[in-house]
Amino acid sequence: MRAKQLISVTLLLCMVQWPWNAAAQSGRTPAPARHGMVVSSNYLASEVGREVLRDGGNAVDAAVATAFALAVTLPSAGNIGGGGFIVYHGADGTVTTFNFREKAPIAATRTMFLGMDGEIANESNHEGLLAVGVPGTVAGLALAHERLGSRKWADLVEPAVNLARKGFPSTWAMQWFLKMLAENPDRFPTTAEVFLKNGTEMYEPGELFKQPELAATLDRIRKEGRDGFYKGKTAKLIADFMRENGGLITEEDLAAYEPEELTPIHGTFRDYDVYSMPPPSSGGVALVEMLNILEAYPLKELGHNSADYLHLLTEAMRRAYADRAQFLGDPNFNPEMPVGELISKQHAAELRENISPYMASVSDSATFNLAYESEQTTHLSVVDAEGNMVSMTYTLEYSYGSRIVVPGAGFLLNNEMGDFNPIPGRTTTTGLIGTVPNQVEPQKRMLSSMTPSIVARDGKPVLAIGSPGGRTIINTVLQVILNVVEHDMNVAEAVEAPRIHHQWLPDITSFEGYGFSKDTMRLYEQFGHRTRVRGSQGSAMAIYNDWANGMLYGAADSRSFDSEAAGY
Repeated sequence: MRAKQLISVTLLLCMVQWPWNAAAQSGRTPAPARHGMVVSSNYLASEVGREVLRDGGNAVDAAVATAFALAVTLPSAGNIGGGGFIVYHGADGTVTTFNFREKAPIAATRTMFLGMDGEIANESNHEGLLAVGVPGTVAGLALAHERLGSRKWADLVEPAVNLARKGFPSTWAMQWFLKMLAENPDRFPTTAEVFLKNGTEMYEPGELFKQPELAATLDRIRKEGRDGFYKGKTAKLIADFMRENGGLITEEDLAAYEPEELTPIHGTFRDYDVYSMPPPSSGGVALVEMLNILEAYPLKELGHNSADYLHLLTEAMRRAYADRAQFLGDPNFNPEMPVGELISKQHAAELRENISPYMASVSDSATFNLAYESEQTTHLSVVDAEGNMVSMTYTLEYSYGSRIVVPGAGFLLNNEMGDFNPIPGRTTTTGLIGTVPNQVEPQKRMLSSMTPSIVARDGKPVLAIGSPGGRTIINTVLQVILNVVEHDMNVAEAVEAPRIHHQWLPDITSFEGYGFSKDTMRLYEQFGHRTRVRGSQGSAMAIYNDWANGMLYGAADSRSFDSEAAGY
């Protein structure tokens, strides 16, 4: 009887799950729903969130449950050891954001990554325990739930506990990481113990992967809320591991961590309102600044992804990213940041004055440059039955973060300290920036490019959008929004359309390696732009709410293999 049941379950998975995933990957046809929808980078997590909505939970409830599930099923970016941001727009017009970006430890210093020669020692700002910021995810989710949630906290965390305890099928996407661990078991020994069978063998795709230590940690969070992570056993495991291996995070750091509820960045474009994250995210400021610049141009008439159109996008990107580098950081340490000026229509008008419709500008490499920011992040979007909307992006920084698991706790630590400016005062064309706003200070949050955003019309939220992609995130979100509101694409067409990226320095535009003709690129280069071809850019997760027809339309970016738009 048990064998027959197993065969039936396997057939059901083949018949239902894989065609649904294939449909989510098919590209330009959005997934429809009437009552609620969750879009994320992993189908199991999306389905956890959908069930919360189906059981009467609201958008914040579903976002919390989905995020915890991703901490199990998407270990490369889903996390309890990292941090991120939430943007919320209620059907009643309430708009707010939650900042749970990681912080520098109390013992951190401006020169903590430098050797005696004044250079970065052993890539310590990206590798090893010095690169780990105080995690914010659990505290941020707890604060959002406290302020806006409706279901019991324990019920929202329980699905993640079960996924970790009972296991889920190991994925193809995990194979490179497992191979690296198997070939270098001594490099990350605590991680190999968790992610490899018997600490030595790779899991094959589809093989059941269980995480009992992570399940126990999540169960403490389920029972005790944020204190289950920032105090007690989990906090002691983190602090002891840090103390014994040269890290800085202490139990005091963990107990002192507090997320923030912040007023969103607000801009307008045509007849739409745009809401996004304020600093320490740079995303909202840069997004609104670019939209303000572009609003004066007849973008639709120029044609989607024409050379003329891409030229104007590039010039807007160039200027916003220059402002990002010069002015933005943690507002708690930079109270004089000119955020209001940067997102003003007047500032955009001044920037437009030196944009030529026929010639590329030149980025001033003598002034600023941009440090590397990993593209491994994840985003989820949620709409509930009332029309409340959540846009959430969170990350570990690199793929699998620091790649270091806390022994006994089962989760990966971030390496977000690498987002600080590592060498104070030094800005070079090789990829360093040393400006003051984003230098390391104790308990300071590092600057981020995460851009969870919500677009509204007539006071109602209509589009939730965000993406992973490091510094490309802002430009991915910009282009998806323009595709919907300016080019009249459905949400799936908007997400699947090919993208470009320019970040001021290096002064080069990257084109996704599909969807752009050689003729278009040649015409674009005649403006004076330098180009390169890259792989896929970002992995946008979007939901469009068609209020007039009572329909939701979700798009899970096919650039992410296991993503899914799960609605009902």
